[in-house]
Amino acid sequence: MARKKGSGALISDNRKARHYYEFIEFVEAGLVLTGPEVKSLRAGKVSFMDSYVDFRAGEAWLVGMNIAPYGNAGYVEQIPDRPRKLLLHRQELAMLAAKVAQKGLSVVPVKLYFRDGRIKLEVALGRGRKLHDQRDELKRRAEARDTAREMAERQK
Repeated sequence: MARKKGSGALISDNRKARHYYEFIEFVEAGLVLTGPEVKSLRAGKVSFMDSYVDFRAGEAWLVGMNIAPYGNAGYVEQIPDRPRKLLLHRQELAMLAAKVAQKGLSVVPVKLYFRDGRIKLEVALGRGRKLHDQRDELKRRAEARDTAREMAERQK
């Protein structure tokens, strides 16, 4: 029951995840955030390094995403890498949790963006790539880039 892929003002993109995982399915989720975290996200101060989705007690939690503290937040304590609850439909949550438990797949965050004034997170169900798969993918991209460059030069 995947929703439409992320469209809106992009806040941040997890490019490393595309290197380490082969994506199978994408799902859009909401995030439970505090006010200063939203301000910090508007400034683009976010890091996806080593973040993943964990399923606990029938809920999905985003673990490891670092949102830098907002400077003008006042006295409110801000924990940059606290776990954040994901807002998913019950069917989506059950489907993702079942696939992760059975097949050894992982759910990783891919994109963070604004949609209709709300912050949305695109998560992907992915299978981890082996080292040789990563190298093959890099070679394939380099060959495609070289081919495209040669074709562009010939058309001039």
